[in-house]
Amino acid sequence: MLINSRWKMIALLTTFSAGTLAAFSAADRVASSGLELVEVRKIWDQAPHNAFTDLVRFQERWYCVFREGQAHVSYDGALRVITSRDGQTWESAALFTSPRSDLRDAKISVTPAGELMLSGAEALHDKSKHTHQSLAWFSKDGRTWSDRHPIGEPDFWLWRVTWHKGQAYGLGYGCRQDQSVRLYTSQDGKRFDVLVPRLHDAGYPNESSLVFAGDTAYCLLRRDGRPRSGLLGIAQAPYTQWEWKDLGATIGGPAMIQLPDGRLLAAVRLYDQKVRTSLCWIDPQAGRLTEALALPSGGDTSYAGLVWHDGLLWVSYYSTHEGKTNIYLAKVKVHSLATDR
Repeated sequence: MLINSRWKMIALLTTFSAGTLAAFSAADRVASSGLELVEVRKIWDQAPHNAFTDLVRFQERWYCVFREGQAHVSYDGALRVITSRDGQTWESAALFTSPRSDLRDAKISVTPAGELMLSGAEALHDKSKHTHQSLAWFSKDGRTWSDRHPIGEPDFWLWRVTWHKGQAYGLGYGCRQDQSVRLYTSQDGKRFDVLVPRLHDAGYPNESSLVFAGDTAYCLLRRDGRPRSGLLGIAQAPYTQWEWKDLGATIGGPAMIQLPDGRLLAAVRLYDQKVRTSLCWIDPQAGRLTEALALPSGGDTSYAGLVWHDGLLWVSYYSTHEGKTNIYLAKVKVHSLATDR
């Protein structure tokens, strides 16, 4: 179930200018349920619609990836890679386009071989045979990239790749008649095999995020059918048997991370009251999602990337609360359990 923050959210009245840090006084910072918003800045707004982010730290640099296009859904979708040394000044490192498809929902990870792996999916213009194909590109420096590699199966959107003990895992969801999710695994990020052919099939499950803690896997799963509430899945190696817990809340764009102290934290779009991107605690034992911190956001928003670095949680996300759909980067301080009590 969704539990609203026990602290009243402070209205964020700061107006952001492009590329300019939104400075908050100590009194204006949101501190709720152990999370404190340190700063947030707009880092990209060059396309008419900039959305669906992910974030990674690689070779002492930041890499943020996202989709550019005319609209949330449009024929011209392209995947942009931007990079920064300090998280403040950003520049384009690569742009991926396709004349035959709308490229969507970029995700980025670091492979065991020490390369960046950019993944996403193409929504094909010609849908006579297939509607979607998942893709991946690889780079040793973030600027020079391989040719595209089709991954997974046609019409099963391999949403996000997570590496664990030298192996890649990812959930693919059906884009046509089969509205189920299946679990894939790969040794190299190029050839994916089906580990669990029907992982879940109730309520049209789709977007997902995996976290591995030792031999335990956690899966945060969005659903858009009936029931529409998100799920938390738990499994032990070899991850073929899963237990699912209903979170009792509708979520979008799920991303999840395990903090150094072992707690699970997620970034999701919440739909109750005002639509927003929020950071939420995940209680795996109770199967509970608790809202902790609403980021400056609204309208078309969510799809975060999460990285723990230098004692802070770095969060990339997109939002339309300033009138245009832009990419933002937030830094969040996480208070210790002792401080929370």
